[in-house]
Amino acid sequence: MAAANRYEGPSAGREDWSKGRQGQDGSKARSADSNMRVALFVGTMVPWYAMADDPQLEIERVQTGVRIEKRILKVLKALAEYHDMTLGDLLEGIVLHAFDGKTPFSPASLERIRELKNFYELDLDSSASHRLREIKVKSRQRK
Repeated sequence: MAAANRYEGPSAGREDWSKGRQGQDGSKARSADSNMRVALFVGTMVPWYAMADDPQLEIERVQTGVRIEKRILKVLKALAEYHDMTLGDLLEGIVLHAFDGKTPFSPASLERIRELKNFYELDLDSSASHRLREIKVKSRQRK
C-alpha cells in the first residue's frame, strides 16, 4: 500500500477529514462524527476511533506463570491473534470489563469464540468454573 493511501494517525490534519481525502483509486475517506473516523481505501471501510483526546495511562506489567486449562488457552490465544492483539492485552480487557460488570465481547466476537471452542473441542462453560480438578500427568523419565 502506498504511503499516500494510508492515514497517519489522529494528528494528520483534521481539516482533511472534514473535506474527505482521496486515495489513488479515487475512494474517499470522510468523517463519520467527532468520536469515530471512517477511512475508505480500496473499497475497504476501516473504523478509526480517535483516541488523541484520551489520556494514555502508564502502568507496570509483571510476568506471571498462570496455570490455565489447555483448551481455554488455545481459544484465548486464537481470539487474541484474530483481533491482532497480545494474549495479555486480551486478558486485561476481559478482566477490566468483568470488574465493571460489562460484557467484553461483541456479538461477532462471541460467534468467533463459539467457532474456536468447537475447533479446539472446548466443551466447558461457566457452569464448570468451580468444578475443575487438574489431573496428574505422568512426566517423562529423565536419563
